[in-house]
Amino acid sequence: MRTDLIRKTVLTAAGIAAAGGGIAGPAIAAHAAPADTKPAQVQDRKNNSSERELNVRYEAQPNFYYCGPAATRNALSVQGKDINVDAMAKEMGTTEAGTNSINDITPVLNKETGSNVYKSVEISSTKADDKQTDKLRQDIVRTINDGRAVVANIAGTTTDTDGNTHSYEGGHYISVVGYRDGGTEVKIADSADPNTASYWVSIDHLADWIATRGYSTN
Repeated sequence: MRTDLIRKTVLTAAGIAAAGGGIAGPAIAAHAAPADTKPAQVQDRKNNSSERELNVRYEAQPNFYYCGPAATRNALSVQGKDINVDAMAKEMGTTEAGTNSINDITPVLNKETGSNVYKSVEISSTKADDKQTDKLRQDIVRTINDGRAVVANIAGTTTDTDGNTHSYEGGHYISVVGYRDGGTEVKIADSADPNTASYWVSIDHLADWIATRGYSTN
């Protein structure tokens, strides 16, 4: 069933989303403005083990269903790579129904980094438990410390640390590009709207956002 998807943090961003269940469910973003070359405001803080942010050359997704390729492009940009989103969309099998699964993202990340360091991790339950949440935190900290970003397939609504709501009931892909307080809070690069290109969420909220889906990590 197709339903209207409203991103509550912006006034005009809207798109059409198809509800998807489980890790293989389609993930579709709200309609985003044309790509913006202005980078997200992030910094690399190598000398502080409790926090680190990677430099992202941010671009918004060009249409409502390219969140998978756009999140992957933003993630790869922290390594200085600039891969065409159309080429990645073709490799991922992206259609107007979205990119089917995180398992379609991981092989592209490995291909473009020239290694097999990325793997898919599933949070199959409807709500993440403490063990799953702590594993997510450890995975994010390790991956970012290695100079790589995490790509996550999320669905539903969450609230960031500033109290702003981000809602993708039909599903979406985001990049995780930083952490602070030892990974209890993480920084998101979100391709859906350049006006909210980045924000912080708690690891508990992110784990529940990923629940029923999965993420790509070292």
